[in-house]
Amino acid sequence: MRQRQVVTDRRRAREFEAFVAGAAGRLLHAAALLTGEPADATPRAQRLLTDALARTYADWDRLRGEDPYDRTRQELALRFARGAWHRRGRRAGGVLAGLGPQERLVLVLRLYEGVAEEQTAALIGLPVERVRAICARAVTMMRESPAGRPVAGGTRADSGSSGAERPAHE
Repeated sequence: MRQRQVVTDRRRAREFEAFVAGAAGRLLHAAALLTGEPADATPRAQRLLTDALARTYADWDRLRGEDPYDRTRQELALRFARGAWHRRGRRAGGVLAGLGPQERLVLVLRLYEGVAEEQTAALIGLPVERVRAICARAVTMMRESPAGRPVAGGTRADSGSSGAERPAHE
């Protein structure tokens, strides 16, 4: 009986390691976009991803056909949203620097990850129309601002929750 558990644990660990090897790069990039950290220094993004992956691993045997990438991305978005709304004074950098946390979350989910509006809205806990408006406003702000610079006098998104669908990942 004990040997069966050891075999099961090893199989689980190998499956999870294979998943992380294939998905961690893209997920870390999404986390870095959310936190606004530069690609070469991402301590907050790494911490966010590590926490999301730990939760996915804890639930690994209960996924029952659910895509682990979707689950991890959802956990990543939820953890970002919970933390970001409480750190409103912290300024993000990078390409999405001119956007508030909610706008960054919607843009990363909708445009980088390819999550449908309905799924993003359900994950964040907002109406689909609100997600559509946030995304449109964020895209407009990105088009009007020089790359990587905050928008002067730009509107900030108001507080919300967090977001997730399936990306075209390898």
